[in-house]
Amino acid sequence: MRNDVHLGHKARKRFGQNFLNDPYIIDGIVSSINPRPGENLVEIGPGLGAITEPVGKQVDKFTVIELDRDLAERLRNHPELGDKLTIHEGDAMRFDFTQLVKPNNKLRIFGNLPYNISTPLMFHLFEFHKDVKDMHFMLQKEVVNRLAAGPGTKAYGRLTVMAQYYCKVVPVLEVPPTAFVPPPKVDSAVVRLVPYEEIPHPVKDIKWLDRVCREGFNQRRKTVRNCYKSLLNDEDLAQLDINPSMRPENLTLEQFVAMANLLEARH
Repeated sequence: MRNDVHLGHKARKRFGQNFLNDPYIIDGIVSSINPRPGENLVEIGPGLGAITEPVGKQVDKFTVIELDRDLAERLRNHPELGDKLTIHEGDAMRFDFTQLVKPNNKLRIFGNLPYNISTPLMFHLFEFHKDVKDMHFMLQKEVVNRLAAGPGTKAYGRLTVMAQYYCKVVPVLEVPPTAFVPPPKVDSAVVRLVPYEEIPHPVKDIKWLDRVCREGFNQRRKTVRNCYKSLLNDEDLAQLDINPSMRPENLTLEQFVAMANLLEARH
């Protein structure tokens, strides 16, 4: 039997499909999401329903977004889930999540994200942070390490700063390759992202935060002075209490925000 076929569906490389099939891990993920009836639940990439089915046992209605036509069709005809699901066929990366928001019922988003799009998809989801109560994602373990990293570590980067700007990041559970068909070549982990009600260190314009992160992490060996010389001089850095001979990976979220706000005030 081919090991990329699961429940009669052949995993598609172009969609980055790896199907979860370990009941113990599935149970751990569903418990960490803790879905309740009446909540505004949205699953991205339900696939063959490994998480969809147990969530469906606990709630009466939820939404799924699936890119693979065959899988969407399969869910439409699913004996237990058919009536419970609202299925949006298409790309979560282009999806406008505001259309799912209901009064006083923020989105709870979850999914085993295709690893080839997980980072850009999270950046897309951060745009809707005001409408999201929490997110639970299965990701490459290395990505979860990046989300949760602190300054001065190898894993700390643009994704870390942007994720921690919007959300509290809580790693939940580690998942071995053997929990999937076909097994990916990497370890996986589940993370909980909880958007802040009030952003603790707000920027006046997010594009400046994105810019200082990109410039800071694009050339990790450079000092702060050299990375930002087109944007900030030594007096600016002194005013912000930032040591110009440090590397950007040693700056805290608050320091990135302070640079972004100084640049916004000027432009």
